[in-house]
Amino acid sequence: MNRPDTQSLGGTVNARIGKVYMNLSKAHRKAADYVLSNVFRSATMSIDELANAVGISVATANRFARALGFEGYPQFRAELVYGFEAMLAPIDNLRSEIQRPATSTEIISSSLNEDMANLEATRRGLSPDLCNQAVRQILNAERIYIVGYGASAFLAGLMAHSLDPFCNTVQSTLGSGGPSNVARQLFKYTERDLVIGISFPRYAEDVVTILQQLRDKEVPILALTDAPSSPLASLANITLYAQTRRNFSPNSEGAALCLIEAICSAVAHQAKAPVHAASEMTKFMLPWLYQEPNATSRKHQAAASSKIIDMDRPA
Repeated sequence: MNRPDTQSLGGTVNARIGKVYMNLSKAHRKAADYVLSNVFRSATMSIDELANAVGISVATANRFARALGFEGYPQFRAELVYGFEAMLAPIDNLRSEIQRPATSTEIISSSLNEDMANLEATRRGLSPDLCNQAVRQILNAERIYIVGYGASAFLAGLMAHSLDPFCNTVQSTLGSGGPSNVARQLFKYTERDLVIGISFPRYAEDVVTILQQLRDKEVPILALTDAPSSPLASLANITLYAQTRRNFSPNSEGAALCLIEAICSAVAHQAKAPVHAASEMTKFMLPWLYQEPNATSRKHQAAASSKIIDMDRPA
C-alpha cells in the first residue's frame, strides 16, 4: 500500500486548473495557487474559510469554482474531496455537530449513547467460532506482538498489559522506537507466534505495511478493526470487529477498548491456572503496590481484639 500523493488527489480539480490557469483573473489565480499548494487543507474548507485563507470575497471564491467549469462551490469542493473521503468524514461530522446548539450535558449524554450503541452493535456482530479461535491463538502462541499506531498504540499497550499474566511473552508497539524497529523484531517471528494488528478509521498505513510483510512470512495474524472493508481484514487469519462510530472524533476508542478487555477476559477464563498466575504476579508486584500506612499493625490489633473477645465469652 503506497502512501497517497496529495497532489494527485482532489479528483479533476488539478487538471481543470491547469487547463484554464492562464485565462484566470488575478484573484482567481491567487485562489488556484492556494488550492494547488494546499489540496488537502482546501478540501476541508467551507467557502467562507477558503475565501478568508486566500484573501478574496466569498462571491469571488464562488466565481472561481465556476471559472473551473463547476456549477458552484459545493460541486467544486465535492470534486476536491474525491480520494479524501475517509479522512475528511470525521472533520465534516465535527463541523456539523459544533453548529448544532447543545449544552455540555447534552453532548456528554449523546456521546455516551453513541458508545452504548457501538457496544450493542459490536456484541451482536460477535461470531462464536471466531471468538473461540482468537482466544486459542492467543493462548497457544509462543510470542505475541500487538501492533497499533496513533491512538491504537495505547490500545495495544493496554491489551499487552492485560494479557501479560496469562501469556509467555507479550510486547506492543507502545514505546517501541518506530515501525522500522518493530519490523526488525517481527522478522524473527514464525508460525508458532502471533501478531495482533489494531487499527480503526483512519487506518494507520504502518500497521497495514507490517501486516502485509508478516502475511508473506505466514505469521498468524489476529486483526481488531471496524468492518470487513478495513484493509486489515484481508490480511488477517482471524478478524474481530468493533463498531467505533463517533460524531466528534474519527473513532470511539472506548468501544475498541471494551472489545479488547472482553477478549482478555475470555483469555483469562480459558488460561491454565489463571488464579495462580494472577496471584503470583500480584505477590511479585507487592513492593510497587500502594498499601495504606499502618495497615499491617491495624490487622494485628484487630486479631488481638478478636482473641480477647473470644476469651471473655463463657465456655
